[in-house]
Amino acid sequence: MAAYLAEQVADASHREVVGPLLDGRGACGVVVRGGAVLASWGDPGRAEMAFSATKSVLSLVAGVAFDDGALRLDAPVAESVDLPEFDGPHGRAITWRHLLEQTSQWEGELWSKPTWVDAQSTREGTESAGGPPGAGWAYNDVRVNLTALALTVLFGRALPEVLRERVLTPVGASDSWSWHGYAGSVVAIEGTEVPVVSGGAHWGGGLWISALDLARIGLLCLRGGSWGGRQVVSRRWVEELWTPCRVKPEYGLSWWLNDTGAVWPRAPHTGRCARGNGGNHLLWVDPARDLVIASRWGAEVERLLVEVSGAVPCR
Repeated sequence: MAAYLAEQVADASHREVVGPLLDGRGACGVVVRGGAVLASWGDPGRAEMAFSATKSVLSLVAGVAFDDGALRLDAPVAESVDLPEFDGPHGRAITWRHLLEQTSQWEGELWSKPTWVDAQSTREGTESAGGPPGAGWAYNDVRVNLTALALTVLFGRALPEVLRERVLTPVGASDSWSWHGYAGSVVAIEGTEVPVVSGGAHWGGGLWISALDLARIGLLCLRGGSWGGRQVVSRRWVEELWTPCRVKPEYGLSWWLNDTGAVWPRAPHTGRCARGNGGNHLLWVDPARDLVIASRWGAEVERLLVEVSGAVPCR
């Protein structure tokens, strides 16, 4: 009994919130078609926590490194960054694709959070925990935070700086957004402590962004990475974002794919989305309809997708 109680106490400590939180302030959202706002509700200019939709933005930042030639998707991460998490046979076999599609199967602890503590770590694939990279899929924020750490080391600077300079400023985003990590989530780069952001909000932190700015990100992806005649992110990278994972076909590089209706059964199968907090925070991108929907704290999200999509025919 004593050992069991000790385990429960340890488990509770691992679940402690270690990053900042932002109170939600009511439903809001925006519908964009053909680059124009068709409808909005609430205050779509108000920044809200993106929760796990942050993961999809993190993958977009990875695209900047890909376009710069600093990241090769199927190359081992250890070839381009020097971190102890990628030591050993398993770590050295992890590629950037494994990290971004959540098939790394990495086991360890980062910022006081072990991989096993993530309650949403549902597994798919033929391998059990600790199997080879690429053989199994798990939705796990600790591993996503490892991706954020690796990308920070790869860029040699904080990821919000990269996101602002290379993505959000070119698409005309507001200054209301921010991206947070945990207490103590830093890495030393050339003698300077650089903050490392989190890829979700299971323990606080993550991206805080308005529905309007989130819709800009969606519109950028819908347009194949182009904005105002400028190629902000390559079309090749957007195609990679939406390429199905072998062991989890409804998942790409940190984007959900509705090709088979596995994500939202009644919504169009042409949709791709970034989603968080059980779908309460959603960025829906449907290239077939030239449609983007950003919804925050909305009830009956699938009904919204069905009704709006039904009113907008395919091109």
